Amino acid sequence: MPEAEKLATVPIEDVQARRDSRRIPINKVGIKDIRHPVRVGGRDGQEQHTVANFNMYVNLPQHFKGTHMSRFVQILEGHDTEITVQSFREMLHEVAERLEAESGHIEMGFPLFVRKTAPVTGVQSLMDYQVAFIGEIHEGEPELAIRVVVPVTSLCPCSKEISRYGAHNQRSHVTVTAKTRDLLWVEDLIDLVEEEASCELYGLLKRPDEKYVTERAYENPKFVEDLVRDVAIRLNDEDRVLAYNVTAENFESIHNHSAFAEIEHDKTGDPRR
Repeated sequence: MPEAEKLATVPIEDVQARRDSRRIPINKVGIKDIRHPVRVGGRDGQEQHTVANFNMYVNLPQHFKGTHMSRFVQILEGHDTEITVQSFREMLHEVAERLEAESGHIEMGFPLFVRKTAPVTGVQSLMDYQVAFIGEIHEGEPELAIRVVVPVTSLCPCSKEISRYGAHNQRSHVTVTAKTRDLLWVEDLIDLVEEEASCELYGLLKRPDEKYVTERAYENPKFVEDLVRDVAIRLNDEDRVLAYNVTAENFESIHNHSAFAEIEHDKTGDPRR
């Protein structure tokens, strides 16, 4: 028998399963920043190949010394490269079951590329958006959320009002984290945010397009407060969203700091719903 096979038959103690006497439970333990190729379905029916960063955790009761880190990787490998919302939900159940935990947490962050058409000339280009699927499971009940960072243009209403000509504008990041109950495409959230910005961004613009987006932003000024409030109104009207957090950060063009605003709302407890 080869030496490797002999070693495989030798019993080895499971150190992680030892009892721990410190009596301190751990909220999250697992693996962080493991990269894995994935295929993500889009609203247009096409699959996109990308690379995702995974964080995978479980809780650890006070009487266990450690968790079995290799099982996280085995779960990920078991799904090969095809990760959908449904398989993501299945992974949550697997994490809790295979690691014998009451609760589990998975984050999957990846860049999503959307083909956009310039507003005047119609030239096409790709825009990338940072997306994350976030899953929690507790006592067998999973909760899923989508997070997307949408870069947009914002133009300052105050600057426009007080200046004889022109107004300062900047690139802004609007981040939406939404808990959903039905299928909500990431592209749906992107559209929602871009429609409420001073103007959306494009990967490629020709001169007529640049004129259009500059003038559109000028005619549609937004404070950082306006951005989060207007996006919140749209999310309140979206029945597929149960709860949300929306933030806006303006990378100011005339200050050495950013402007920031945030709104968080759980619609399940809203008496108006």
